[in-house]
Amino acid sequence: MAIYHMQAKVVSRGSGRSAVAASAYMSCSRMYNDYDGIQHDHTRKQGLIYQEVMLPPMAPLEWNDREQLWNAVEETEKTKDSRLAREFVVALPVELDKDSNISLLQDFIKKNFVDMGMCADFAIHDTDGHNPHAHILLTVRPLNENGTWQYKTEKEYLCIKDGEEKGFTASEFKTAQKQGWEKQYRYKVGKKKEYLTPSSAQEKGYERIDKHPKSSRYGRQNPISEQWNSDEQLCIWRANWADAVNKMLARNQINATIDHRSFADQGITEQPTIHEGYIAQNMEKKGMIADRCEINRQIRADNKMLRELKAKVAKLVKPHISPCSLVITYANTKPSSCSFFSCSQHSIIFFSAIS
Repeated sequence: MAIYHMQAKVVSRGSGRSAVAASAYMSCSRMYNDYDGIQHDHTRKQGLIYQEVMLPPMAPLEWNDREQLWNAVEETEKTKDSRLAREFVVALPVELDKDSNISLLQDFIKKNFVDMGMCADFAIHDTDGHNPHAHILLTVRPLNENGTWQYKTEKEYLCIKDGEEKGFTASEFKTAQKQGWEKQYRYKVGKKKEYLTPSSAQEKGYERIDKHPKSSRYGRQNPISEQWNSDEQLCIWRANWADAVNKMLARNQINATIDHRSFADQGITEQPTIHEGYIAQNMEKKGMIADRCEINRQIRADNKMLRELKAKVAKLVKPHISPCSLVITYANTKPSSCSFFSCSQHSIIFFSAIS
């Protein structure tokens, strides 16, 4: 059965990851990371169905080699906590064949990522024939038209003019300086240290103690990066993935759909199951009990009980009584005046109105 699953993650040095390692894992290949001198060998990994690199028009052609692409990313990012890549893991419909899933991914990645200027590296995995899914690795730094990297954030100097403080980038300050805006530096004022403009400090004979001008804490984010990193854009990508899958299912005359919305937004009162993952599923295959699988078994049992209760209530409703509504709460607290039923995961409260 087709299911909706889209997980978004960031590959960051701060969490001990590298873009080269992530690409080597998903492509089941051997890749050398020039940044730290580590070779990542995943050639023995099973389950690779398909892999491809997709580039925007301005990207260098040599980046079709994923090792060169991600080493270029690693080289550009200098700090120990740099964000290197954005990763998506999506579930593919088991109803579709290999070629349809490949076409689905290529179309989705091109329209949603590559056309926005990102380099995309993706692979399809399916170890047992029942869990097709794709890993999508994306660059997070925009490209210039000549194929060079843009900035993620740019230093923003906080300048003063007639008592008003305003931020300017280095390029903007060239024009602002002609309009009378001045940078602020730290000066020793008695026993204190204060930010002043050079003109006002010179009048009072203060000594500058720092060569670095005052600037905003995080700088000014590249507007393209800001859009890519926004929650609003993530919601758009989630919705677009559901639309793309549903269109492909309909094109193949398969009577199934997926929905990116939560159960609450869909008006479904049942409790959703949680993602189990391959580790938990492998434990179950070996005869062990995995916590995540056990939780899902309990959720399914509770949802079955809820459906049975709804059916019984529907039979008990008489013509002079308005339809009974079910309200799901997770507080497990019993109201003072209503019928109450409790199970292990949630409480069900019955309200009815006599006409």
